[in-house]
Amino acid sequence: MNRAAVAIEHERPTAAAPVRGTDGELIYAVGDIHGRYDLLKLALGQIAADVAVEARGRTPVLVLLGDYIDRGPDSAKVLQALVWLQRRGEFVPRLLKGNHEQGLLGFLEEPTQGEAWLSYGGVATLASYGVAAPAADGGRQALRNARDALLDQMPASHLQLLGELELMAVVGDYAFVHAGVRPDRPLASQTEAELLWIRHGFLDAPGPFERLIVHGHTWVGEQPQIQEHRLGLDTGAYATGVLTGARLDGATVQLFQARGAA
Repeated sequence: MNRAAVAIEHERPTAAAPVRGTDGELIYAVGDIHGRYDLLKLALGQIAADVAVEARGRTPVLVLLGDYIDRGPDSAKVLQALVWLQRRGEFVPRLLKGNHEQGLLGFLEEPTQGEAWLSYGGVATLASYGVAAPAADGGRQALRNARDALLDQMPASHLQLLGELELMAVVGDYAFVHAGVRPDRPLASQTEAELLWIRHGFLDAPGPFERLIVHGHTWVGEQPQIQEHRLGLDTGAYATGVLTGARLDGATVQLFQARGAA
């Protein structure tokens, strides 16, 4: 698959659909990265080129929807890139926590409870820091040894970033979360578990929600999920080689994709 940018103009609101706004902010949102540092670099290049045309004196808000780590090969590089973004000042970064970051933090806190995280992508994150996966027959001590080796290799800036991730960002008529929301609860009353893990009850909900929900966590292929009340930007970057983002500016939504090897 050739590396390329793909921009797709979103349908304009119909007379029956509400017109959304961003309170004058220029917002870029990017879906689940999952260790695909190569795609993140491409996406940031696309965003930088777009900002040069669209910013008009504004400092853009950059919302990353979580799941930066696991499954792909370069989790450590992705986290270092996020640290770099926070320090640069060209964007107002809003970095959300995903369920995979929650899994890593849980492993660091109590490694003997971390086998589930290792099974759904954590081994790739260990490898990105040069840490071998614990032996399957090594028991609790092998898990503790792997956690200690990871802490030895992980920069303090990565730990600080992981500890400061947000659960939700609200800008204008948009709410950005990792997985979704429970439709029967106000945004202010959502639980961490719901924001990081929900699928059933959200993906099949007709809406409307309190705000238009921009989320990741669930992918169905290379194309994002565009519905009247939600925008799903996860396109399975680690497997498809496609990382999807969106520019939100007033009532305009424009999608873009960074494409690399599947």
